[in-house]
Amino acid sequence: MGNRDAERRQASYPFAGTGHLLALIMSGRGSSRAALADASQLSRATVAQRLSYLFEAGLVTESDETLPSGGRPARVLRLNTDFNVVIAADIGERQVRVGITDLKPTVLAQNLADFDLRRGPAATLKHISEQAETLLKKLRRSRSGVLGIGVSLPAPVDFAAGKVVGPSIMTGWDGFDICGWLSARFGVDAVADNDVNLLALHEHRTYWRDADHFFFVKAGTGIGSGIFAGGAVYRGASGAAGDIGHIQLGVEDGPLCRCGKLGCVEARAAGWAIARDLRVQGIEAQDASDVVALAELNRPEVIKLLRQSGRVIGEVISDSVSILNPSVIVVGGTLARTKDHLLSGIRELVYQRCLPLATRQLEIALARVDDRSGLLGAALLTIESRLAPDLVDRLVAARLGARSGARAAATA
Repeated sequence: MGNRDAERRQASYPFAGTGHLLALIMSGRGSSRAALADASQLSRATVAQRLSYLFEAGLVTESDETLPSGGRPARVLRLNTDFNVVIAADIGERQVRVGITDLKPTVLAQNLADFDLRRGPAATLKHISEQAETLLKKLRRSRSGVLGIGVSLPAPVDFAAGKVVGPSIMTGWDGFDICGWLSARFGVDAVADNDVNLLALHEHRTYWRDADHFFFVKAGTGIGSGIFAGGAVYRGASGAAGDIGHIQLGVEDGPLCRCGKLGCVEARAAGWAIARDLRVQGIEAQDASDVVALAELNRPEVIKLLRQSGRVIGEVISDSVSILNPSVIVVGGTLARTKDHLLSGIRELVYQRCLPLATRQLEIALARVDDRSGLLGAALLTIESRLAPDLVDRLVAARLGARSGARAAATA
């Protein structure tokens, strides 16, 4: 009854509710007209009307496809991935990757360049903008076809403000209005988040969409986590949720962290910390990549430190499991390339310290991310933000309203 009342209330604004249908289509819950009617609990007539608006606006396609379950081809509804493009950027400590994606997202064109973040935010964002302009021209796309901009950053991010807060490795970035700068340059909205959340977003949406309670750990140069609750990224009150790398363990005798504190998880288990401990033993190593290369040579000193690192990470993850009760933990980052050397230590501590109720259905797996995952995570964040239901309602109204006005003018 409530949905029927809503249909009547929205009659004066016919485009209202189109965004809700698009969200169901994008999630896979509304892959056909019948499924869409069931998932939305709207009448088939209302679904058909709102779908017609989405078709006319160019946001949705419908085609005959054979479903994985087999049988006759069915009429399948999908987001039109060619509707717009997204500018995405993945900012690392020593490199910047800039790409243009469609709305699937698939990378259509990209550029990877060495870049020193110490040059500051203005120089970095200028580089990103110039590369994005070059890629758009290469694809023969204009700014008017850009849905939005997404940026992945190796630092804590105040998500609502779009600003880095207290970065340990990004001198001059603290409080800089990253999203405002890019929005002014391109005339579209921009979003930014920390790299771990965006790696987690890509991993979840690509491989673990059915896992509503999901925990992603990045173990590389730094240590961090991305948390999903109810199928959505959980950032906490200000964007600091998941910063497990700076939880302190044994402060009195703890090693000095890059953040200036003693005993942080990162200072005990990150790639740079393992490299530091290897140098003490006379083995040359500078970073996480060197650690992985030595592990591939089966150096016993490295394998021992990796397992120790896994146990440290496992200790803090076990606390998170007891608090959050995820169904899946995925471990990614450079150190995860050592596979069982790191993962065995994590599993050991998690299953040892957590209660059976929290672990009996828990799956712990390695990530399937690649070098473009940060870029694709930034694109996904942009797509999901810019195609939120209320924004889609406005977008459809603007597009169809403009077309109606043009048709009226043509017949006047």
